[in-house]
Formats: sequence, C-alpha cells, structure tokens
Amino acid sequence: MKKIIFLLMCLLCLMVSVEAFAASKSHTGDKAELYNNGIAKGKIIFIPHDNRPVSDEMTADTIRKLGYQVVVPPEDLLGNRENMGDSDKLWEWLEENSTVYRKPTKAEIKANKSKAPVRDVDPEIRAMVISADSMIYGSLVGSRKHKYSESKLKPRVERFAKYKKAYPKAKLYVFSSIMRTPASGEHSGTEEPDYYKQYGLDIFRYSVLADKADVKQLTKSEEKEKAFLQELIPEEYVKDWFGRREKNFKINQELLKLAKDNVFECLALGRDDNAAWSQTHMESRHLKEFTQKLGATKVHNLAGIDEVGMLMLTRAVNDIKSKYPVVSAQYNWGNGTTTIPAYSDEPIDTTVREHVKLLGGHYSESADKVDLLLLVNTSPNGESPGANWYSNSTVLTSGVRYFADMVQGAVKDGYRVSIADISFVNGSDNALMAELSRRHLLYDVQSYAGWNTPTNSVGFALAQGVLAKGMGAADKNQLLTIRYLDDWGYQANVRQTVARQLSWFEGAGLYSRLGADKDRVEWRATGLLQLFAERNLPANEYIKNLQVTNPWSRLFEARIRIN
Repeated sequence: MKKIIFLLMCLLCLMVSVEAFAASKSHTGDKAELYNNGIAKGKIIFIPHDNRPVSDEMTADTIRKLGYQVVVPPEDLLGNRENMGDSDKLWEWLEENSTVYRKPTKAEIKANKSKAPVRDVDPEIRAMVISADSMIYGSLVGSRKHKYSESKLKPRVERFAKYKKAYPKAKLYVFSSIMRTPASGEHSGTEEPDYYKQYGLDIFRYSVLADKADVKQLTKSEEKEKAFLQELIPEEYVKDWFGRREKNFKINQELLKLAKDNVFECLALGRDDNAAWSQTHMESRHLKEFTQKLGATKVHNLAGIDEVGMLMLTRAVNDIKSKYPVVSAQYNWGNGTTTIPAYSDEPIDTTVREHVKLLGGHYSESADKVDLLLLVNTSPNGESPGANWYSNSTVLTSGVRYFADMVQGAVKDGYRVSIADISFVNGSDNALMAELSRRHLLYDVQSYAGWNTPTNSVGFALAQGVLAKGMGAADKNQLLTIRYLDDWGYQANVRQTVARQLSWFEGAGLYSRLGADKDRVEWRATGLLQLFAERNLPANEYIKNLQVTNPWSRLFEARIRIN
C-alpha cells in the first residue's frame, strides 16, 4: 500500500512539473516569447520613440520570434500624437525593469563597509535599445513640439552617463532623430506646431535657401526670395521653430560627446523626413562635422527614423551572436541606384549601404556568397509618388515585369531574397504585388516592406530579412503576412477606399481625426481587408480573426491583428 501511495505521489509530482514547464514555455510576459526550443535566450529592453504599431509592437515582435524576451514599456508611458510622453516616468521604468538586487562581492563589502544588497543590471538582459527622443523629450512627436528649455533638457542627456556609470555592464544602443523638415503644412499632419499648417510651405522653402547659402552663394533672385520669406513668416513662428531646432541640435551634440566617451555601444542619428536641400540636411551635415571633430566612433548618421529602432535591435542581436551578415543589393532598371526618393536627401543606394552598416553587416558589391540579397523596386523614372496616386494600378508595366523577373530569378538561383518596394511611398506597388502573387513568389522571399517612406521600407526589409535566418518558416511567413496586409492591403488599397467613404458615417470623421467614427471605420476597414486577404493571399492559414484598428485615431496607420 505504501508503495502504491509513493508511486501515486511521484506521478502527481511529475504531472505538476510537466504542467509547470509547459506553462513556462507558453508564458508571454510583456507579450514576450521566453523560449526557443525550450532555451531562454535572455531579455532585451526596447524603448521605442512612440507607440505606433510599426515603431513598437511590430518591431519588438520580430525579435521575439528569435526567442528573446523583449521588454517594452506599457503603451500609456509611450508617446502618441496627443500625449507627448513622460521622460521622467520612462527613466523610472527603465531603472525598475533593467536592474535587480544581488549580494555584494567581498570587494564591495570592503569598499562600502556594508553587506546590504547591491543594485545591478539584470544578468538576463543582453542589450538595451533606447530612443533618446523618448528619454529626453517624451517621444518623437514631443521632440518636434516641446517647450522645454535647454537647462531642462541637458540633465536628461546626462542621465545616460549616470546610468552607465552606475551600471557599467549595461549595453546601451541609442537612437535619436534629427528634426524633420516637412515640405508643407499638408505633409506635417498634426505632428508640428499649429502654425505649420499655414506657414509650413514658406518655412520649408526658407530652410532650402538657408541650406544652400550655407554651402554656396545664392543667386540674386534666391537672396531676394529669402529676404521676402523672412518678412512673410511671423517672427514669433520663426523664433519658435528654429529655436526648438537649435536646442535639439545641441542635444544631439551632447549625445555625440557621450558616444565619444563610450557610454553607448552604438549611437544612431536618424534624419527624419527631409529633402536634398532642407534644414534637416544642413543640421545633419554639421553633426557629421562635429562627429569627425570629436573623433567619435560607434556613430551612424543616416536617412530615416521610423525604421531605426528595428535596425538597432538587429544590430544588438548580431552583436550578441557575434555574427555579422554580408548583404548585397540590386535595383530595378532605370534610375536605380541614383534614385533620390521622396522624404530623403540622398541616393537610395547610399541609404542601403548605411543601413547595412548600422545593423552590423558588411556590404558586398557582388551577390556571390551573400547572406541576403536585397532587391529594391525603384521606379524606372526615379519618381516616388504616393500609393494613392492614380498610376498605382494593377497594370503590368515593363518595369514591374523586369523586377518580378529579378525576384523569380534570384529565388530560383537559391538566394535569400528580401524586397524593398519603394516605387510608391506610403504603400505597395499594386502591379508588382499582383504579379508576385500570380507567380507564387510571395512566401519565397525572406522579408518585404513597402510602408511609409522609402528609407523606412529599406530599413525594415533589410532587418527582417537578416533576422529571418534565425526563424522558423511559420514565423517568417507570419511577419510577411503582416507586411502584405498592412503595406499592400491596407496602405495601398483599403485606406484609400475608406477615405472616400468617410462621408457615409454619422460622426463627420476626418482622415486625420476619426473622432466618433473610429469604431465604424475600423469595422469597415476590417471587412475590406478580410476580403482583400481572401482574394490575394494564398497563406490564409496565418490569418485567424483578422482585425484592423487605428490607434492614433487617423487613417494613416493601422494595427493589423491576425490571430
């Protein structure tokens, strides 16, 4: 009898142990996957520059599919377009979530004459990827609209140095924005001061002339135009806009000094939406000069900002693994490498090379023996209109056929292929996607991106393509499905349809402010996207309970849930 009871107790203990282990494997604290094949890879702290899905959860979920626990602040601590964020609370959150108490060493007991527990970096944390905009201004939008004095901002920069001094084992990967220069009030959305709606075009043009004057002599007509704009734009607006930029420029200089002192493993300065001649372009040039003067290494100054969090996380993972990919790129016929896309100040080939460098990779002129081949769908004429433009149809052009042949040939030859679809901005090339679907190529590639600006798409496609090598096929295909639904389905098609139908709803919602129509718009968008998926995506096994929401209460971006 005793033996039977003993055996039953052993069986019960075994069942409890199995259940506990299963629970630990399925546990998703902070939406994080702790195990990959039962082995925890450790934690990565990620503080994005706002809570937009592509900046926040889509980026973090990519790393989670590699088996890391990615710990992100709760959404209410991250900034959005209405709430500028709270840097002090984010610093408190970082301290609380990145450190633990441990027993002091003998040397520490001798030095401090105390056996009290010592606070140190959590040994499970492998890297910390942090937005400086969030930690200094509260968020990316906060960096554009804040009213903080320089004396208020500098101590927030110094907190990075203090944190590193207190926790020298911390591996900090930090990214900051060089303020954008929207081409007009229309391009600014609601993310610039209110006066930009009226004077944005004039401010942009003034900055173009100021940038030119900084490197070469203006013509007499340009000098007259610059003087006219100085009179036209109210002085208070000039003082506010340029004054904020000057403070932010100095903050980036302070970050560069910390990089020189090795506070960071890597520092990236991303040029937010800009142009070949603009205030952003000029400030970037001066920051490069300042970097060279300091002799600071571990610094990257590159076009784009929304993709930089993804690139920096990829860099951190590559550093953790000590594996650095070799990448090459090929372009559609026509302008190709020399294309200067919308919202950028440089040829796209320069951006690709800088992005490869930032994620820790090596660029190869030859496609032989590369870890990833990036195929870039540029428009043959070098232009990059919006995805809502009439030319974004499903008509098969010679350029689309040529690029689809490139994709098919590279896949057939055994290359790991990623696609940066930048012939249109803010959405996919409909003709290309229809052709790739017709040729059954959608899930033969490693990654795809066609969202927002061309630099955003390049960075995301590169990073997810590099990381896909460490994922299972199902995880890779799930990420592809999200991009196809978002960039192709929603951005290039559903968003346009819903925008035309806004007058159908009762709440008088607007494209940039849905208001009381938000629930109805989301319901409509979900139905249209479900129909799109059924018609266009062959991998519906990845789509369970599709749902579209608009977290910033505007049509421009969406959160796509597929399970």
